[in-house]
Amino acid sequence: MTTLPTSAAVLTQQAVTPKALSQDAPDPQVLTPELLRAWVWHKQGLDGTLQGADAADVFSRAGWARSVGGANPYLTLFARAGTSRAQADADVLSLKIHELPTARGCTYVLGQDDFAWGLQIGRDAAVAPFRVLARMGVERGEITLLEEEILHALAEAGNPLDPKQLKDLLGDSVRNLGEEGKKKGAATTLPTALGLLQADGRIRRVPANGRLDQQRYAYTLWGLPPTAMDDDAARSLLMQRYLGWTGGATVKQSQWFTGFTLAHTKAALAATGAVEVPTASGEVLWMMPDDVGRLASFEAPAEEQIQLLAGTDSLVLLRRNSGELFAEQDRGKQLLGSTLALQADLPDHPIFDRGRIIGLWQYDPGKSRIAYWLFAGATPAVSRRIAEVEAWIRDELGDFRSFSLDSPASRQDRIDALDAAG
Repeated sequence: MTTLPTSAAVLTQQAVTPKALSQDAPDPQVLTPELLRAWVWHKQGLDGTLQGADAADVFSRAGWARSVGGANPYLTLFARAGTSRAQADADVLSLKIHELPTARGCTYVLGQDDFAWGLQIGRDAAVAPFRVLARMGVERGEITLLEEEILHALAEAGNPLDPKQLKDLLGDSVRNLGEEGKKKGAATTLPTALGLLQADGRIRRVPANGRLDQQRYAYTLWGLPPTAMDDDAARSLLMQRYLGWTGGATVKQSQWFTGFTLAHTKAALAATGAVEVPTASGEVLWMMPDDVGRLASFEAPAEEQIQLLAGTDSLVLLRRNSGELFAEQDRGKQLLGSTLALQADLPDHPIFDRGRIIGLWQYDPGKSRIAYWLFAGATPAVSRRIAEVEAWIRDELGDFRSFSLDSPASRQDRIDALDAAG
């Protein structure tokens, strides 16, 4: 995971000065952890307000879906909009949605309106590997030439080529950087050139079998037009989207997601017109002005709203605050010797009710079932949703991997632990 700049701690103790404390903000004592969990649940569209929405709209309104070769993008869409895997794959094929490197250089699935500026946000991360190559004597002109040869090879082929096919075609144009390069994560010059071309929108990665939950790719020509906005405007737009997706976040949380420097964070918050909203816990959230008024009149749903989500779902990942999503009585829960609420990232997938984590789950493909642990036992609504997600995974995905190297064998200990706890 990307670490925060050391200046982040300083910023959290200083006024960011974009806008004065909101006069429309609710009394801080009303903004309890329970209410704020339900608020973010609503902002994420997990309360049914995104049911039937198309995939691009889901990602625009609830947040880009983190993709690491796992099934999170599919469940993000299914949980919010009821989208089938076949429909999601069709949207990828038609370029309504696409997986691209963006914030912090990490890959997310975005809607088509966000492609160009999303790539712009991730441009610096694409350039960073070249600095490693430069220290090993690789000049920029060599990479530029390699980029042009890649484009020529793809044009000549007329179809997508995977990295091995490209390497074979390009021959000595791809320099092997030996043991030193391997130690520094750059065995050859090819990945850096591909990354730069992708960041410029000149090529794109195509899933080898059309699926988002596997990390086998080929590359094809693209030619995506760049945005007309400068980098400051792109950063401001990301901050505006981020605060909308989360319903409000601390400076530290926003810096983790965006990877912005202290100066860029202050400038982006100022440009969005974000305001400070104190909460009952003493934490100060930065929010979009329109959301402050909505929060003032917001009421948590009275009835259960159950969802099974991935551990990398936007509800958890955008603020990386899973510890705050446990009820007070569940904060001491342990599994395999670790206290769940004290871990930065959940080791298992969460089961939610209106923004509160009420249990954990994993999929066991050997038995075509969901293994789960519910902290307070199952209600009819919980049992029904578990059965629905279990059938969806079995019939449409076959398995539910957290990331590309996840496998039934690698998660068996956790499956056994969930069974024992449950």
